[in-house]
Amino acid sequence: MKTLFDLFPVLLFFGAYKLFDIYVATGVMMAATVLQSAYTYVRERSLPLMQKVTLIMVLAFGAVTLGLHDERFIKWKPTVLYTCLAIGLGIAVFALRKNFLRALLGSQLELPDAIWNRLNVAWIAYCAFMAAINAYVVLNYSTEEWVNFKLWGYVFPLVFIVGQGLYIAPHMKLAEDPDEAPVSPDDAGKKP
Repeated sequence: MKTLFDLFPVLLFFGAYKLFDIYVATGVMMAATVLQSAYTYVRERSLPLMQKVTLIMVLAFGAVTLGLHDERFIKWKPTVLYTCLAIGLGIAVFALRKNFLRALLGSQLELPDAIWNRLNVAWIAYCAFMAAINAYVVLNYSTEEWVNFKLWGYVFPLVFIVGQGLYIAPHMKLAEDPDEAPVSPDDAGKKP
């Protein structure tokens, strides 16, 4: 559901571009990202780190795009974001020996160390791939084709998230609810 919720600014950006132009679309995406972040903050009483980074980058690259009236900045934002994420995750795991994904999600998921390490490497590869594919589209296609790619290219994160879920599912340890004691076959028919 979070992945679909993240698609909200992209859909509005796409629609605004088709109705107006890249600059109106950029302003719409900036506003949508602020609204999305505000909604998340109200609901969760905090913003996840990734949401904070996205918000800052959308606002910064959007402001420069609008201020200089130069579409290149908003088009390169995904490449810069994904490159920074890949480098940050790589430095954390290979130089600092810290698993950033485990630090973020360890309270929600209980996985073996080897799986956390593989997930971290998968995220580095995914971010590098997304940075490269956005750069390729920016360099080789028109703005309209890049905007179309922003929408249909959303299939990449969806496939990655689903694949990641399928990979970790067999390795997840289920947390037992202390109120639900196992029922023995002798007690199954008895009323409390």
